[in-house]
Amino acid sequence: MSHPPFDVTARLAQLFVYPIKSCAGIAVQEAVVTDMGLEWDRNWMVVDDQGEFVSQRELPRMALIQPKLRVSDMVLRAPGMLALHVALDAVEKPLRARVWSDEVDAFDMGDTAAQWFSDFLGQKLRLVRFDPDFRRVCDRRWTPGQEAITQFADGFPILVASEASLAGLNARLVAKGQEAVSMARFRPNLVIDGVEAHDEDRLDSLQIDAQDGPVTLKPVKPCARCPIPNVDPVTALSSPDVGDALQAYRRDDRVNGAVTFGMNALVVEGAERVVRVGQAVSGNYQF
Repeated sequence: MSHPPFDVTARLAQLFVYPIKSCAGIAVQEAVVTDMGLEWDRNWMVVDDQGEFVSQRELPRMALIQPKLRVSDMVLRAPGMLALHVALDAVEKPLRARVWSDEVDAFDMGDTAAQWFSDFLGQKLRLVRFDPDFRRVCDRRWTPGQEAITQFADGFPILVASEASLAGLNARLVAKGQEAVSMARFRPNLVIDGVEAHDEDRLDSLQIDAQDGPVTLKPVKPCARCPIPNVDPVTALSSPDVGDALQAYRRDDRVNGAVTFGMNALVVEGAERVVRVGQAVSGNYQF
């Protein structure tokens, strides 16, 4: 189907932040945009005794850790555990942590948090917080002309997906007698409504009509998918249904044939502005 080159009209349908990398997300009605992504997104990360990050890839029970942001602390809850309170304005000793191939400056969050994560996940772990003075630069191969930065996200500040993309996947799952899944499987920050399935793949720019001025994002890299979408965020049990369905129609030559869902995006304009569910979204297609 052909599209006009301009005037994509959509709306911001959902907003999510994931304070701790690979733990459950929080649906929010509004969020402050920063150069490094949405405020509070992937500010914290769980690491092993070597400082290497861990995720649902090897520890699917991380999906069951539910954060709640309050004025002065973040409250973490998980099945069978007492609540853990993590101060928003305090850290302990500095350390180095590794996320993928990047070694970054971070802060340890103390022995109580370390014990809580170790007890729930069954191995020696610590909670760390990103040092906001450290510049973790995104892969320059995907950001020509702009030096973009992020915190503990896999590689880019913001992940965009569309409701139509999820509906298309769910139609395939249901047609095979399998259960539909929620957007929580894909862990996006922004979910847009009003475009066709996977139109987010083809947008050259995306502008959100925030109240205090436009927020402009540039989609730069399709989000290649690991096994995490196979993990049910409610039960932490894994089955191959989602991955198998995506394999049938979502291989992307731009990322060496990997299966993709959603687009990683950079913040071009509008840092410190507030985006809200329901705001208008417009954009231009690449072709």
